[in-house]
Amino acid sequence: MRGAGPRNGGDLVVETLEALGAKTVFGIPGQHALGLFDAMGRGSLSFVSSRVENNSAFAADGYSRATGEVGVLFLSTGPGALTSLAGLQEAYATGVPMVVIASQIPLEGLGARRKGMLHQLDDQKASAANVTKSQRLIQHASGIPSAIQDAWTDAISSPQGPVWVEIPQNVLLDPVMVPPVEDALAEAADNPPRVELVREAVNWLRGARRPAIIAGGGTRRGHAEASLRRLAEQLRAPVICTPGGKGAFPWEHPLSLQSWIEDRHMTEVLEDADVLVVVGSSLGEVTSNYFTFEPRGRIIQIDAEPRVLESNRPGLGIRADAGQALAALETALAAPPAGTAASAGPGAAPDWHGRTPEEVVAEALGKVRARLESQDLAKELAFMADVRAAVPDDMQTFWDMTISAYWAWSCWDSREGQFHSAQGAGGLGFGFPAAIGGAVGLATLGRPARVLAVSGDGSAMYSIAELATARQHNVPVTWLIVDDGGYGILREYMVDAFGKATATELARPDFVALAESFGVPARRVPVEGVRQALEESLAADGPNVVVVETLLKMFAPTHLG
Repeated sequence: MRGAGPRNGGDLVVETLEALGAKTVFGIPGQHALGLFDAMGRGSLSFVSSRVENNSAFAADGYSRATGEVGVLFLSTGPGALTSLAGLQEAYATGVPMVVIASQIPLEGLGARRKGMLHQLDDQKASAANVTKSQRLIQHASGIPSAIQDAWTDAISSPQGPVWVEIPQNVLLDPVMVPPVEDALAEAADNPPRVELVREAVNWLRGARRPAIIAGGGTRRGHAEASLRRLAEQLRAPVICTPGGKGAFPWEHPLSLQSWIEDRHMTEVLEDADVLVVVGSSLGEVTSNYFTFEPRGRIIQIDAEPRVLESNRPGLGIRADAGQALAALETALAAPPAGTAASAGPGAAPDWHGRTPEEVVAEALGKVRARLESQDLAKELAFMADVRAAVPDDMQTFWDMTISAYWAWSCWDSREGQFHSAQGAGGLGFGFPAAIGGAVGLATLGRPARVLAVSGDGSAMYSIAELATARQHNVPVTWLIVDDGGYGILREYMVDAFGKATATELARPDFVALAESFGVPARRVPVEGVRQALEESLAADGPNVVVVETLLKMFAPTHLG
């Protein structure tokens, strides 16, 4: 029983995490971290053992995205810690709350005194500084509960993100006199908009005739979907979602420009807005159609991360949580202007040069369809439609950086499910391990746990070892691998730019035989058979793999020439 026998620093870690509400931990055991893993045996935390630390980070990320809870990751010192950094970059770029507990060499080796200890680094937490919100080194066991509680608070406070806590080996292993942790409280710091900025934004919106909204990933992280819809309907403003914001606004809504953010027809609509509200987006490379976006109106930019504000376009920058900011705008717009007896409401009726906003939306979507239909993309359009038809409306999906995902950024209707991709940092290998974490998290909450992961053959090889994890824990993940024999998008980029591709072709395994060697059922189907194969696989138990050998093309870019 807890507290009945000798306890150490590892027990304090586990007890604090349990008190904060953690249920599941991802990671890989290591020599300096053994105190953590020994203590887990005396607690109630469930552990999911990955095969590569980077994939452990992706899994903790996927757990958090799927559940809305904090992902927890245990890492060993040196190589183990460093191997996780690319996965943490994705979580940091996308604003995913995670608490990372990394072991350290014993205290006497710290401070770059080169004792030649195993896994020794000059300053391990400095390596994490680029990919985490905050970093802490705990040197005394009594400081463990408060430090982890503070780190958890950092992780859940907007802008959310991963935080790093490292604890030396002997601090984890040495006996402690600190009593068992009974409670721990971490509350997100408040991040409301400034009153005068809300007032100015409302003044702009009241006078707008052509308002429009870009909903980025911060809209979803701030749980601002309901406020976004009400605000858009108040203003009758067209709304487009970025890849990270996908699902923040109903796909089939009359004001929805959906997610065709990389199409010039959409760029033109947004450029014509006289007031553009940008929520939870930096107006970065993809969102600005590769920096070709030249707005003619004024911009109101809302983001929890102050460094994002006006980083790409001047405007009225409002540092705030998206949910709090949109709720404030919505309330202020509904009230009569100060000092007047005017009726409540946004102001002048929308007028897009004699057209209604709903007509503008329908026309823009029609132009996008016509552009796609004018290209040789029948196979790609049918493939994406078949995948969408096979996936239940409420199922969460996890997409790697692959041609299928680039299509999905634009054309995937997430419906009641959530769409997750690695567009934050853009690294390979996210899809399958993140889906494992997502499925584990959903099962922990007692919700339907089957999820879909989508990878290319190149990105699949980054996380192929996690077939063992999926089998060991019997995780209900269906993994769709689109095998085109290489890094397909890089091949396409190079051929377009240079007339030929170099170093993009790959010798790859027989994915079906490889999955079966792990004890994971797998099948290979032609591109026309993907819908039936997915429907059957998604209805099965445990992990399974569907392989489609085909070459998919991207739609023609509109930011070039």
